[in-house]
Amino acid sequence: MILAETLLFSLALVDICGILFVLVYYIITLSDLECDYLNAQECCDNLNYWLLPKYIAHCFVTFLLLINGQILLFLFNLPMFIWLTFEYFTVPKGNSGAYDPAEIYNRGQLKKHLRDVMIYIIYYLLFFFIYVYCFILALLKGDPINRGSDDDIVTEI
Repeated sequence: MILAETLLFSLALVDICGILFVLVYYIITLSDLECDYLNAQECCDNLNYWLLPKYIAHCFVTFLLLINGQILLFLFNLPMFIWLTFEYFTVPKGNSGAYDPAEIYNRGQLKKHLRDVMIYIIYYLLFFFIYVYCFILALLKGDPINRGSDDDIVTEI
């Protein structure tokens, strides 16, 4: 183990909270685009700016889980890592990023992006609660309360 489990899961929780914050920003921005409060160029520039930090944050958590021997959690994070890698590196030629202002209104791309962000939010919320559970287990590992036998008289507080 490279890191203590409590540090590992606290870093994972902070990372997941950051990703959830970015995803809520994505929903707000896409909803503003849908209601015509933002123009397509401004919206897509804002969304494309946060693609790389979201990808790096997920890679960081996945890598930490791998080097700390949390194989089951690593395997559960691997499909999202593969999907985010695919999404980041398969941008068509000529597009400004995964979110392109010229194509965001074509063929229901806006609805598809909203659906994808909702799936991401469900995925990361699920993992937030899994990491909270693992963090609590790591904190309680062993006997956190120094309990004596039943015959001992406790004189210290």
